[in-house]
Amino acid sequence: MTNEQQAPQSWEELTSAIKWDAQGLVPAIVQDAASKDVLMMAYMNQESLRLTLESGETWFWSRSRSELWHKGATSGHIQKVRSLKYDCDGDTLLVLVNQTGPACHTGQYSCFFNEVQVGGQAESSEAANVGDRFAMLSKLESVIAQRDAERPEGAYTTYLFEKGIDKILKKVGEETAEVIIAAKNRDNDELRYEASDLIFHLMVLLREAKLPLDDVMRELDNRHNSKK
Repeated sequence: MTNEQQAPQSWEELTSAIKWDAQGLVPAIVQDAASKDVLMMAYMNQESLRLTLESGETWFWSRSRSELWHKGATSGHIQKVRSLKYDCDGDTLLVLVNQTGPACHTGQYSCFFNEVQVGGQAESSEAANVGDRFAMLSKLESVIAQRDAERPEGAYTTYLFEKGIDKILKKVGEETAEVIIAAKNRDNDELRYEASDLIFHLMVLLREAKLPLDDVMRELDNRHNSKK
């Protein structure tokens, strides 16, 4: 016995599987396909869902203006859809996108930037870092995605993204050479420093290419499993 449901094969099956509210709407959570940061929440009706599926870019229904809106139509901050799913109850959509620029009208990368302190948060965060050796990579991926979207003036990451792929590749090459030199020098302090620089610039490259770090981890996992 399985709880898996067969994916809808037609438009009629899809719209029947979704539980539209009294206004004919369903909430849609939009998530960055690369960094996995939640960017925003908006509403779709059947027409905006159809336009999203047909165009490959997000469309929503504005409850305040009572009209369809194409995300990024005026700002240029469009969202290219990578995947679209609905939850087990059919009452919420999850849309993974490649985000161009900030997702929030305030100019922030994500609409969810107002952080609320939770009791025991510091202790829990510290314990999580101990348990997860690579938590910093996830945090760094998120920060780089934010810099890419917001392009804060004076930030080094902004400089890299604005100079483009050739500059980023040049830095990856330079840092690779520095790692080699540090290793040849048998200087672990120098090697630690240069390896950190290389990882940072490599992750900037991954962001520029819209390649999630998860995909790299999956490739490593596939290679490991293929050798068993």
